[in-house]
Amino acid sequence: MDTRELGTVARVGAVGFGAWQIGSAWGEVSEADAMSALNTAVEEGVTFVDTADVYGDGRSERLVGQLLKVHPHLTVATKMGRRMAQDPAHYNSGNFRAWNDDSRRNLGVDTVDLVQLHCPPSTVIDSDAVFDDLDAMVDEGRMRAYGVSVETCDQALAAIARPNVASVQIILNAFRHKPLERVLPAAREAGVGIIARVPLASGLLSGRFSAESRFGEDDHRNFNRGGEAFDRGETFSGVDFETGLEAVERLRPLVPEGATLAQFALRWILDQEGLSVVIPGARNADQARGNAAAAHLPPLDAKTHDQVREIYDELIRPQVHHLW
Repeated sequence: MDTRELGTVARVGAVGFGAWQIGSAWGEVSEADAMSALNTAVEEGVTFVDTADVYGDGRSERLVGQLLKVHPHLTVATKMGRRMAQDPAHYNSGNFRAWNDDSRRNLGVDTVDLVQLHCPPSTVIDSDAVFDDLDAMVDEGRMRAYGVSVETCDQALAAIARPNVASVQIILNAFRHKPLERVLPAAREAGVGIIARVPLASGLLSGRFSAESRFGEDDHRNFNRGGEAFDRGETFSGVDFETGLEAVERLRPLVPEGATLAQFALRWILDQEGLSVVIPGARNADQARGNAAAAHLPPLDAKTHDQVREIYDELIRPQVHHLW
């Protein structure tokens, strides 16, 4: 698999593994299926895994910790900051260290490769004291590097401007083009890694859904469409479900022979200059294998990229571009 620099963190495979799905909010995933997905991803060349302390109240971290016992060479990122209300006062040295202690225990490591603030309020990214604390935690050996997972492009740019931020994680996919305008260029100039999350728009870009598709009560694609539980941009990238289905049908003819729509969508992201790693999730081994295979597709040609942009401009841009 093609490898790329993730800021100052490590050189990682271009397709990583997003471990939200094996933690919570995506319906039931058994431990056996979760570990099969993780192990298959590694077999297929994945070297970067992204998790968070709140995914299943530590379940995702613990499963990744099991993986690390067998594959200690992997680069693992986790996140902190959403165990409490998103009050800037909660982003303090005591909470940071308590959350970090839990993550290190769950992962079974003394030092976490990358710790990311988990979509904090903008005032937190603007706080010098917060980043002084993060610098101190690096000095203490609690983590090798830190980054920020963000909701908006403005937050991403503010994080990139911080001198010791190693990475920014942001939603980037065929339904979310805005980061291409300023965020990726700024990250390239600053040497900051870009982690693309929600790459398949919560499964919309897999092409498996229809107007009749239904989701379980414990699946955010059911309970968070309007942002009832967290930022609605995390569910279907903030795109109206019916509009997303229409856009998917417009994209299908662009998929190269022998590839799936999901692989095409991942390849589109991999083609973006400045992208370090994309982190699709997987509920089982087949999905993990299919995701990793996207790294082996040849880059899409300019005409195809133009056609994707046209579909975005016509159907998606009016809904999402001004919001994030």
